[in-house]
Amino acid sequence: MSGSIRKLLAGALATGWMAAALPVFAQTSLLNVSYDVARDFYRDYNPLFQKYWKEKTGAPIEIKQSHAGSSKQVRAVADGLEADVVTMNQASDVDFLADKGLVARDYATKFPDNASPYTSTMVFIVRKGNPKGLRDWPDLVEPGVQVILPHPKNTGNGRYSYLAAWGYALRQPGGNDGTALEFVGKLLKNAPLFASGGRDATTTFMQRKIGDVLVSFESEAELIAREFGKGEFDVIYPSLSILAEFPVAIVEKVVNKKGTRKEAQAYLEHLWSKDGQENAAQNYLRPRDAGVREKYAAQFPPIRTFSVDEVFGGWSRAFPAHFKDGGSFDQIYQSK
Repeated sequence: MSGSIRKLLAGALATGWMAAALPVFAQTSLLNVSYDVARDFYRDYNPLFQKYWKEKTGAPIEIKQSHAGSSKQVRAVADGLEADVVTMNQASDVDFLADKGLVARDYATKFPDNASPYTSTMVFIVRKGNPKGLRDWPDLVEPGVQVILPHPKNTGNGRYSYLAAWGYALRQPGGNDGTALEFVGKLLKNAPLFASGGRDATTTFMQRKIGDVLVSFESEAELIAREFGKGEFDVIYPSLSILAEFPVAIVEKVVNKKGTRKEAQAYLEHLWSKDGQENAAQNYLRPRDAGVREKYAAQFPPIRTFSVDEVFGGWSRAFPAHFKDGGSFDQIYQSK
């Protein structure tokens, strides 16, 4: 064997030994199935988690996203969409997956704060200058006011809007379920259409120029500002609104099948980290962390809120009473 060939073989063997000595990571992929208006939050969050995970483990990780109306999303997961995690905007949607055996029944105890890493509330987004002088819920039931909101039966955003109005009416002097039904009925009669999701409602209001007021999450106002400019609308905080929580959960059957439990757990836990909480605040979602909340206090005006648990006895009661077939929404809509 010539000297040159021996050198080539030696070099090849050395390269092989070196390659064998290096750690080899098969890139893990997670799918996060989420609600419609969370696109921007997770677009910003995912690189933060990927950086954290690479620094902690040395391994890369791919994060895939799916966004649509919350109820549509959980039905897709129930029908076989292989989400490793779900990040929704109301407990009833995650409860639906728990009933199907896909999510742990006690998912709300698996993470802090009822498994909701941040909160929001429902506000009014009106045309610049608020030409119709809309200040509180009673203004939205006045004749001639057009209210834009997503479909209350099919979307978390729409359900929160519906329950916010119901809870407001219920808490007025002499308020009861009868007066609340009448009040919400008037509000829905002022809705020229029901959007398919929160982002579709925003498009209807901002681009199609339909409606006098958009009822949506507080965080959506900042997303509108980024896309359309702050000079295009005003944000009105009603005297009373609802506390919106955003539960997260691991899809047990999928992570067991794929072997991604460790990554899925870390992905959701990191939402409570300083980076995750900062990202929530920067996307106008109210952080749970007291220090981060104080840092961003100026962008979150104080507002009186009530929770679904306080007024409705939890989502397990609110959902069938109002949004299942024959519930209050159907009673109103049939006469609309």
